[in-house]
Amino acid sequence: MLRKLTAIGLCGMLAGPLGWGQQQASIAPQRPDHNVLIRPYLAPAVPPVRLGNGMRLRDLIRAGKLYLTAQDAIALALENNIDVETSRYNPLLAASALKRSQAGGPLPGVPSGASQVNTVTSGQGVAGTQQAAGVNVGGNVGAANGGNTTITQVGPVTPTLDPTFQSSQVFSHLSEPQFNTTQSQVENLISNKRNYSESIRTGYDLGGSVSLAFNNSYLNENSPVNFLNPSNIVSLQLSIQQNLLRAFGRAVNNRNITVAKANLHISDLNFQTQVVGVVVNVLNLYYGLVADYQDVKAKQGAVDVAQKFYEDNKKQVQIGTMAPLDVTTAEAQLATSQSDLVVSQTTLDQGQVALKNAISRNGLADPLLRDVEIVPLDRIDVPEKDNPPPMNDMLATAMANRPDIEADRLNLINAHTSALGTMNGLLPNAGVIGSATNNGTSGTPQIVPLGGASGIGAPGATLPTGIFPCPPGIGKPGQLCSTAPPALAGGVTNALGQMIRRNYPTERVAGFFNPTLRNRVAQADYGIEQLGLRQTELENRRTVNQVAVDVSNQSIALQQARARYQAAVRNRILQQQLLDAEQKRFALGASTSFLVVQQQRNLATAQSTEVAALVAYSNAHVALDQTLGLTLQANNISIEEAQSGQVKRQSTLPPTLP
Repeated sequence: MLRKLTAIGLCGMLAGPLGWGQQQASIAPQRPDHNVLIRPYLAPAVPPVRLGNGMRLRDLIRAGKLYLTAQDAIALALENNIDVETSRYNPLLAASALKRSQAGGPLPGVPSGASQVNTVTSGQGVAGTQQAAGVNVGGNVGAANGGNTTITQVGPVTPTLDPTFQSSQVFSHLSEPQFNTTQSQVENLISNKRNYSESIRTGYDLGGSVSLAFNNSYLNENSPVNFLNPSNIVSLQLSIQQNLLRAFGRAVNNRNITVAKANLHISDLNFQTQVVGVVVNVLNLYYGLVADYQDVKAKQGAVDVAQKFYEDNKKQVQIGTMAPLDVTTAEAQLATSQSDLVVSQTTLDQGQVALKNAISRNGLADPLLRDVEIVPLDRIDVPEKDNPPPMNDMLATAMANRPDIEADRLNLINAHTSALGTMNGLLPNAGVIGSATNNGTSGTPQIVPLGGASGIGAPGATLPTGIFPCPPGIGKPGQLCSTAPPALAGGVTNALGQMIRRNYPTERVAGFFNPTLRNRVAQADYGIEQLGLRQTELENRRTVNQVAVDVSNQSIALQQARARYQAAVRNRILQQQLLDAEQKRFALGASTSFLVVQQQRNLATAQSTEVAALVAYSNAHVALDQTLGLTLQANNISIEEAQSGQVKRQSTLPPTLP
């Protein structure tokens, strides 16, 4: 029972860290799970980084050995490689940048002004009357604008395309001593104020903005001079502003969105380029490891031959048919062969470390992978002929399939799109502003004595509308009084009705024209951008020209690598035959130990040359596929699987393992 419990515990401890890499299927930010009103103000959930390896790596280990095919090595790299995992975030960043551009507004880092709703309605109450007359009244909240704008962008700023809603409620109770009671008629003016302001504003990509603002101001004062007390003033204003020269047109205002969409595609292409680079690196490491094993095998064979020759010579010395110097020569060759074997084994170990780091997220830090020996199952095949297609066909293939060439083309298009803003920035500012306002006023009418001496007006004379003798108890005997029109009597409902019926409409139309004399900043910005654009066009042409050179060079390099390998194979066979012949001559007494040792060295050199030529051919073949843009196609790689980090193909080991 103790053994069973211990086994179960160890299995759980080992399965936990390995299963971590399988728990997170996506690294994309997750939209908050809430209703549509609250969701825009909640932060998206960004999953933590994936630091564990997938289960594929564990499934390919048997008895301390990691058996790999080239396809399995690629699959492990796509699932676990740190560079690929880092590059997966770039398309997500580009998608977020596109989302921000679709909202409009200035670029990140460009501050904008802010404002607060004024709580004083001109003309309402004593303070409103004084403000309308130009008297500075303390204690009122005025407008506040942001300043110190130090970051700007070249070209016009796109209007903010997301609607902005602003709501402000201000409640106040003020007691203000009056140094001059002529107007307020009280020594301590007590005011109770309530102000409600709501507005919504949005821009549109034609180069303008529209806003709708509602304001309701309530005032109750202890002053006897107000015709309406308490009173309500409401207003509804629709305003439209449209640029006519600078910042006019959808092409100019949507340029950031157009560039962001292209950047999203460019980010996908760059990710594809990164995947191609990782695959090329893994293939080179994998087949390099295959060659290292072959080199170790060849070096071990050389040690075995040198060991046998050394032992045979010792026997000959013991029976007196050979001089001791010949034994020394054979022993020196054995030491040299053993040293070469150690170097080859060290190179093999280094190759395994490099491949482990490429196919895992934590490399040798993973205890499961640290002491594992990688056993490659594939071999490097060198065909008799490569049969490459014509140069024109290979060049057309490279231009059609290379993601870096397509990314350069899109970057050039983006540069032209961005230049629209710089060109438009040469124009002066000009535009029109129009607004329509509906007002309404209501309150409780108060009888207010008019200024002047008593007895104004002759007996029997007709008084103006709204003027009448003050009733008893109000004003002085014979003084005239006035009050608000009956149509204004009532609560806020009456004021809203006046606003809706447009009893007191106001319309305004304005235009502005703001040219910059000499306009040297805009001229310089446009010149700088156009000159840089010309340089980009030349660099793109140089890149296209270089593609033809690279295709030609890689095609020739592949042919040369195959020819060198075939020559190395023939040389190794000949050196083996020469060694066999020299050993036979030595056995017959027609040769010397020095000549046999020399042939052993020649054979070892030929074997090393053959292995190096084999690796060179493999690298040349992989490089040609990369130059033609066929790496993913040649290795059956799906870019969708690379983006998700989950390769669907299952890895299986052969029934008989080497």
